[in-house]
Amino acid sequence: MAAADLVTRLINGYQRDFPLTPRPFRDIGESLGLRENEVLSLVQDLRDQGALARVGAVVAPNTIGASTLAAMAVPAQRLDAVAAIVSGYGEVNHNYEREHDLNLWFVVAAASAEAVAAVLRDIEARTGLAVIDLPLIEAFHIDLGFPLPCP
Repeated sequence: MAAADLVTRLINGYQRDFPLTPRPFRDIGESLGLRENEVLSLVQDLRDQGALARVGAVVAPNTIGASTLAAMAVPAQRLDAVAAIVSGYGEVNHNYEREHDLNLWFVVAAASAEAVAAVLRDIEARTGLAVIDLPLIEAFHIDLGFPLPCP
């Protein structure tokens, strides 16, 4: 099987319905005709190439712990430094620069609403900048699976 076909089958087959088993990469390998270590190698190659960002669960917001979207208005000359501070928190993910007065956006997820609030307060204290808390009011289902065309 050609490498491009393997990649297509891997991504299209498992970006949803990832096996929830003790050895998921072994199970994926069985369906692709590969050994477990070959699947792991292929996944690592895709990560190294920037074609695959992560392998992990997607959990509906606020079903396990708490989370919020946050935004900051950061002076351009401080953006890299403030973004580095924000990204240094294990509770922060999806940290992005945007073209807007509120130019730094990120998600904070923690065990509780109190823990989320503590992270936001700490970011404010460390940066000297206000953090706008934008909690989820209404959830919309967005499917982020993008099938690859077959080679």
